[in-house]
Amino acid sequence: MIVTIGNTKGGVGKTTIALNLAIARARTGRDVWLVDGDRQGTAQAAIALRAESAQVPAIACATYPSGSTLRSQVLHQSARFDDTIIDAGGRDSTALRAALVLSDVLLVPFQPRSYDVWALDDMAELVEEAHTVREGLRALAVLNCADPGDRSRDNSEAAAAVGEIARFEYLATPLRRRKAFANAAGAGLSVLEIMPRDKKAIDELNALVRIVFNINSIVL
Repeated sequence: MIVTIGNTKGGVGKTTIALNLAIARARTGRDVWLVDGDRQGTAQAAIALRAESAQVPAIACATYPSGSTLRSQVLHQSARFDDTIIDAGGRDSTALRAALVLSDVLLVPFQPRSYDVWALDDMAELVEEAHTVREGLRALAVLNCADPGDRSRDNSEAAAAVGEIARFEYLATPLRRRKAFANAAGAGLSVLEIMPRDKKAIDELNALVRIVFNINSIVL
């Protein structure tokens, strides 16, 4: 499966989610390839930290910020892997557009802020364009860095606004604002690996993995 984590809005947590999804799948024995489509190379840097500490499972990673290069390399190499996770940059880039027409699933993280919700309209237009080439593309939106608690007005208003965008399937599996996600990503790890374990963060990640990859099992 090819999954792109993308948004034209920066700072929504794309790389952290891409890293966590890639590691979660690799921990189940899947052969995973993480593709960094951002010129900043943050995902590649995280994987380098992981390799330096000899953390297992190892994750294959490559950086292709050019849309044409990303397209040709993913077409050429993705069949070697069970899952390809593409971390697209936070803008309307050639890499993001190329990823959309290659992917089975687009996961769009957004935070409970007006600017983030407004940016989803731009993403919806890109999805519309991609559907002319990739009819089977499944577009999902997930609330990231959600406010703690189940009664946050900002969370509920953001979710309601996304529900009005026809191109997206809103996932009722938010990732809340937890230090475990940031601390783990900064070390090239997933919340499944960092100590001390944060059960709530793990449960949230597992819920997201199950929906994105359409599976029933959890990752420990």
